[in-house]
Amino acid sequence: MPYVNIKITREGATPEQKAELIAGVTDLLRDVLGKNPATTVVVIDEVDTDNWGIGGESVTVRRARGS
Repeated sequence: MPYVNIKITREGATPEQKAELIAGVTDLLRDVLGKNPATTVVVIDEVDTDNWGIGGESVTVRRARGS
């Protein structure tokens, strides 16, 4: 039973986009590894940019600075 956890920043991914990610990952695991879609679990976690750090600072700070 494959378990895939996708983490994205919380910036307005639509329900339709999330559904497309879930379907696409499920299809990829079926096509590449022969995994059963009925037992493939995909979880999307949306993380606030204040809680996502790169290079020692939050994404919020980096984006405000233009980096």
